[in-house]
Amino acid sequence: MDNHAAGSSSGGSGDGGAAPRRNSRKPKYSKFTQQELPACKPILTPKWVISVFLLVGVIFVPIGVASLRASQQVVEIVDRYDDACVPANVTDKLAYIRDKAIPKTCTRNLTITKHMKQPIFVYYQLDNFYQNHRRYVKSRNDAQLRDKNKATETSNCDPEATIDGKPIVPCGLIAWSLFNDTYNLIRNNENLTVDKKDISWKSDREHKFGSDVFPSNFQKGPLQGGKILNSTIPLSEQEDLIVWMRTAALPTFRKLYGRIYVDLKVNDTITVNLENNYNTYSFGGKKKLVLSTANWLGGKNDFLGLAYLTVGGLCFFLAFAFTLLYLIKPRKLGDNNYLSWNRPPVGR
Repeated sequence: MDNHAAGSSSGGSGDGGAAPRRNSRKPKYSKFTQQELPACKPILTPKWVISVFLLVGVIFVPIGVASLRASQQVVEIVDRYDDACVPANVTDKLAYIRDKAIPKTCTRNLTITKHMKQPIFVYYQLDNFYQNHRRYVKSRNDAQLRDKNKATETSNCDPEATIDGKPIVPCGLIAWSLFNDTYNLIRNNENLTVDKKDISWKSDREHKFGSDVFPSNFQKGPLQGGKILNSTIPLSEQEDLIVWMRTAALPTFRKLYGRIYVDLKVNDTITVNLENNYNTYSFGGKKKLVLSTANWLGGKNDFLGLAYLTVGGLCFFLAFAFTLLYLIKPRKLGDNNYLSWNRPPVGR
């Protein structure tokens, strides 16, 4: 009886009315899904490793030498003036810089130590100024800078968003803290013209700052942060502002002030009449004036050349060390024919 029932049950499961079989999710066989496509499988033999290190060294060392030589050909005059331009009888530097009644005019003399070919780039350098601070970087409104119809949009601009209920254009801490020291350069009683045109990125002038957006209610608060903008000039033409608002990634940075299209000769004395207005004393910052030439590599930067020389020299050293090790104590290599990808395929 039990056997009959069992047989009936087995026979019922094999009837045509049984549930259809589930479709498998297993992909169809292909060399791609089974990772059997041709691939490069290099075998790092001692000869290959030594050859690669030698090749990298041969390439990197000349590049490093060329980069370092180009950097050393750049002539650079750097003058720190933040402490030197404070009168000797002043003990409270912060009170001095905030007192508008005290004149901030200062005269500095720079001696040209090496012939400088035009164009000569004039930079101002700030140290210990964190333009990359998250709160500072966010304190701007890009829509307001582009479109005059969005002048009332001051989101993210606090605490420099409005004054007496009116929107500030441009708003935010970045614009408010605009650098406002000025430089007048004189050589042999002749003024050197500092060209301040095209010192900013063309893409910034054309796309980020509107030609129909004009400053309004700017620096009208109880505490002035920096330079006062001309309300009759559109933001797209106020290049000092555009350069400043491209924030720096590091606490020590340089920003382009202008260019001089005159050659400066050895032993020339440049008299700089400057206005020491910008407050770096409240946070222990430094201010420097920089005159620099440029070449195919850009400005003076020894790091790139030193980095290439370091990596190239390290590769030469490793190649030499591996060569000695290979000659003194060689190691017998296995037969490559026994590697899995070199063996004949086994039936599936």
